[in-house]
Amino acid sequence: MNSPIHRRALHRHALHRRALLAGTVALAAALPAFGQQAAALAPIRFGVGLFQPDREKNDATYRPLAEHLARRLNRPVELRTVDSWEGLAKSLANGETDIALMGPWGYVLANHTAGAQAVSAILYDGKPEYFAIIVTHPESGLNSVQDLLGAKGKGRHFAFGDKGSTSGYLIPLHFFMQQGIDPEKHFARVVHTKHQAIETQVTAGQLDAGADYNRNRNGMIEQGLIKAERSRIIWQSPPLPNDAVAVSEALFKDKAFVARLQAALAEVGPLLAAQPKLLPARYGGFVDADNAFYKPIRDAGLATGKLLPRQQ
Repeated sequence: MNSPIHRRALHRHALHRRALLAGTVALAAALPAFGQQAAALAPIRFGVGLFQPDREKNDATYRPLAEHLARRLNRPVELRTVDSWEGLAKSLANGETDIALMGPWGYVLANHTAGAQAVSAILYDGKPEYFAIIVTHPESGLNSVQDLLGAKGKGRHFAFGDKGSTSGYLIPLHFFMQQGIDPEKHFARVVHTKHQAIETQVTAGQLDAGADYNRNRNGMIEQGLIKAERSRIIWQSPPLPNDAVAVSEALFKDKAFVARLQAALAEVGPLLAAQPKLLPARYGGFVDADNAFYKPIRDAGLATGKLLPRQQ
């Protein structure tokens, strides 16, 4: 699939890669002087969402990336796993986090409330996009999303992710609303929980259906945490802009720092062949992105009423 999101982002990526060598040389020349000041600088607080099943594994997974950024920026980087997307958005908004690797909806919330700014998007299977999905289990009797929306789905148990999740909440909620469905009235029970718990409980038959994203489902299958035949996809969204690396409004004003950060992130892709632990499997690095890249998520937020228009 060669979507508009994919084409625009990869065009920027190609332009950046051509400039990267010159930028890296310039950065290397500047590092000695910068290094003399590094000890006096406060650590950069790098917040990461809970992409892995638990905090300990999440920290271990993203520590190599944090260490790479510390080396390239010549400044201490303090890694922090935040266990909800909503919490990470608030952390970036209230100044507890300087840089965040976060879901698109969480980024849009942090941008809307506190002026946080996207600087890069992560690549998955070579693309800066992913998909929201709705999953069920083989014995549910739900063979299509039409079943879920109709009489077969009424009175079922359905799970969303937390309210800061793009694929687990905002996008499936938008889809339901477009179909004239109020989940709180259509389903007998609606819960909000973590993505990993949704897949686990659906495959165990404890939930009839739930919202997730393709990257999480793929990862859980590959790690042996769930069995593919127990998790059936009955709906998939259009392509969504992938997770953002965002910086606080205050840090975004330091254009030299932002340029160094983007250069450090752009180096990750080429380094993966020799340093595969820099990112989890199937992630291919980062591509420059900005606030406009996340317009589809902002539009969904406004359409659902979960994001209020800014006062003029």
